[in-house]
Amino acid sequence: MANVVRRPNTETIRWEPAPDLQNLSSMMNRFLEGWGDITPVIDGAFVPAADVEETDDAFMIEVELPGVDKRDIDVSLSGRRLTISGERKEKERVGVLRRRVRSVGSFRYEVVLPGDVDENSVEAKLSEGVLTVKIAKRSGDKLRHVEVT
Repeated sequence: MANVVRRPNTETIRWEPAPDLQNLSSMMNRFLEGWGDITPVIDGAFVPAADVEETDDAFMIEVELPGVDKRDIDVSLSGRRLTISGERKEKERVGVLRRRVRSVGSFRYEVVLPGDVDENSVEAKLSEGVLTVKIAKRSGDKLRHVEVT
């Protein structure tokens, strides 16, 4: 769609915004290429991608930690605050590293769970680069039907 641009004492010209917008989009894509893979860093430690799922009886936390050995992971729970920290060690390379997108070094993931948990029933399992932590809800948190009298 063309817009008519009129200037006093000059001829009327037509401006087509679509090509200008396509050029701008192309320039922004080139500028941002590869930036979408940047991992957030807090206090020098990167924050791995994670999901928190709530079921009727537990919270399930899945954290992406490819290349991390289970001996390099620390899982701690204090009240409702779950902290997962550790280190992804630098891989020995034979060739020249031309581009790095994956984070190495210290990592830390923290979440405050939205309900009370049973601190004695925490399970953590590392499988295929994903750490899964299951924390049971405190039994008193279950929904209870109260009869009105």
